Amino acid sequence: MSGQARKWAWESSTSRGTARLVLLSIADRIPDEQCVAYAGLTELMERTHASRNAVRGALTSLVATGDLEICADFEGPQHSTVYRMPRPAAWLAKVAAAQKADPELRVEDVEPLADADPAPALDDLDEERLRKHRICRRAGSESGPPRQNLTGSKSPPPRQNLTPPRVRNRPPSGSETDPQNCSEPKVNRKYSSSSAAGLTSAADWQVDDASLSWAQQQGHLARLGEQGLQAADAKWRHHRAAWSVRSAAAWASDWQSWVAREHSPTPQRPNLYALPGGSPAPQAGMTKADLHMAALLAAVDEPTGTE
Repeated sequence: MSGQARKWAWESSTSRGTARLVLLSIADRIPDEQCVAYAGLTELMERTHASRNAVRGALTSLVATGDLEICADFEGPQHSTVYRMPRPAAWLAKVAAAQKADPELRVEDVEPLADADPAPALDDLDEERLRKHRICRRAGSESGPPRQNLTGSKSPPPRQNLTPPRVRNRPPSGSETDPQNCSEPKVNRKYSSSSAAGLTSAADWQVDDASLSWAQQQGHLARLGEQGLQAADAKWRHHRAAWSVRSAAAWASDWQSWVAREHSPTPQRPNLYALPGGSPAPQAGMTKADLHMAALLAAVDEPTGTE
């Protein structure tokens, strides 16, 4: 059923840039006609290759334009946020109602969706079907007001602040994640108690001033350049994502060792169809996945480089 949601996101949504990538990532996870799916902030960062703040801003924009709704009474695995795409939900509900009245009616003959056509109320969501997709009602949601949490967690994670300002943070360069019915990344609960004070994960560790001063004094910033240092930081976080939590000092030492071994990057930009400045027609031999990736890169309009 994610095909209908993706089709609407590609053809009808006016979102652009990172917001469009975030919307397509969520649409790709929708399992049925309720158009409801869960997604964590870290996963959306990995899928879109955007920063934490960029993904947060994209989600806020999508909610403001009506492309997304937050199902605040529900949550996915690891307290991830649950979203609904209301316009595809409204279209599928209209098709179902029309075919119920006339079983022989084809989808192509259903009148186009109008602004006045409402999406089914969130209260009408089929909780039994949602549970099959690992979405459950949030504990205590019936007694308290709904909360909108774009981060996908109970408390906002710490911001990563790479200073000086010229060196910006980039998300982990992870691979595409699996479909909705596959396991989400597991949280290491061994350190969930108060005894874990002072320990953090690689993804949440912030590059401190001492590490940045070290990179500049040792010549690594001049050798790698700003983008190269960003890429090295992103690669380090991706490869350390599965490691157990450690102290900030331990992560700093490991990060410095990684940067010292990092090779200087050689940025290139592939000549893919639909990229600005590229050829006006698909190149011979390009697969459907290549065409989609070219379109996604054109949407964000930013070059890519080898890591």
